[in-house]
Amino acid sequence: MSEVFTKIMARNIFYGGSLFFFLLFLGLTFDTVQSSHKRDHRENITEKVALGKKVWEDNNCIGCHTLLGEGAYFAPELGNVYKRFGNSTAAIMAFIKTRPKEGIPGRRSMPQFNLSDEELEAVAEFLKWTSEIDTNNWPPNIKG
Repeated sequence: MSEVFTKIMARNIFYGGSLFFFLLFLGLTFDTVQSSHKRDHRENITEKVALGKKVWEDNNCIGCHTLLGEGAYFAPELGNVYKRFGNSTAAIMAFIKTRPKEGIPGRRSMPQFNLSDEELEAVAEFLKWTSEIDTNNWPPNIKG
């Protein structure tokens, strides 16, 4: 091999590398598409889960909480709150009903949204539904 790096050599490296990474991209895309149907969770959406999502959005819960790593980091992650509360929607509903807990210095408080029992149950069902999504073990710990 010569000591000189020619334009032809540079072009071959560019085209070869581009082809390699394009094929790698196609392969990874194909793999993602093939495996995504295994993790599809949409068939489990009920009217109650949809109402819970609407209540979640209407009250801007994502403005304080994260859900599966997305949102604000002011309050705890809620993607696994159903598991944290012992797999109980009743416990989630009771927790939301008893907010705010004032008088604890240095602690953030969740406001009282005065949700109806139907809305509370729907939010709890929505959080249960999100806890059942295959997130590849995210968040990494049960505390969120």
